[in-house]
Amino acid sequence: MPLAVRWPFPAGPPLPWALASRLVTGLVGTYSCVWTRSLKLRHVWSLHKMRWTPTAADICFTRELHSRFFSLGRCVPVCRGKVNMGQEFVRFKWGIGRLLAECRLDPVILPLWHGGMNDVLPNAPPYVPRVGQRITVVVGRPFSVRPLLERLRAEGTSTVEMRKALTDFVQREFEALRGQARALHPAP
Repeated sequence: MPLAVRWPFPAGPPLPWALASRLVTGLVGTYSCVWTRSLKLRHVWSLHKMRWTPTAADICFTRELHSRFFSLGRCVPVCRGKVNMGQEFVRFKWGIGRLLAECRLDPVILPLWHGGMNDVLPNAPPYVPRVGQRITVVVGRPFSVRPLLERLRAEGTSTVEMRKALTDFVQREFEALRGQARALHPAP
């Protein structure tokens, strides 16, 4: 359980807060530039171009100093569920189906699967990044659940069954992408 700390965001940021936020965001971004070599420093040091990012509360917000640091770096604490430390495929939660079933718009889902992240930053100590490792990212075809959703509604499917069907459909799409990623990036 993360440490319960006082909400560190002021209603209106004073000048020292704004400067510290820019400094921390810039330092984190500069570190990212060094590792990825894809960001430009003028983007990293520009606050209006940097976005807020969800951050694991149980890792980054466990101490007061860490909470302040990550809060200044535009990180929002997020409580997450069980983290999959192994390589097995974990069943998707029905919240995905609920979001899709209750959405008023027709969302386009862009599936993405990555492999090799454990080679770059292992899940076991020592947690030291390893340079020069291969990462595979497979981006699937965008898809919509609208036809399935309309069919389920026309059949009078219950809310629970609709959520399950939508979640299963999305999961099958991701499982297919996982197979493609494994073919490109076989496990050691």
